[in-house]
Amino acid sequence: MTKYERIVFWSAEDNRFVVEVPELPGCMADGETVEEAIRNSDVVINEWIETAKSLGRIIPEPKGRLQYA
Repeated sequence: MTKYERIVFWSAEDNRFVVEVPELPGCMADGETVEEAIRNSDVVINEWIETAKSLGRIIPEPKGRLQYA
């Protein structure tokens, strides 16, 4: 499992759960259940990173949650 932030929401239009990965532009996955959508996002994140590497692009570091003092 990767450490990138993920936003999971229900898409009535697609009738599926959707996962967005804001730190990786255009990186999204879906599934019939939340669990499936998250599993699919693991695959898509890895593919996004491999494609970025092959194109010589910068891969953002996972930011995680902001912590306040």
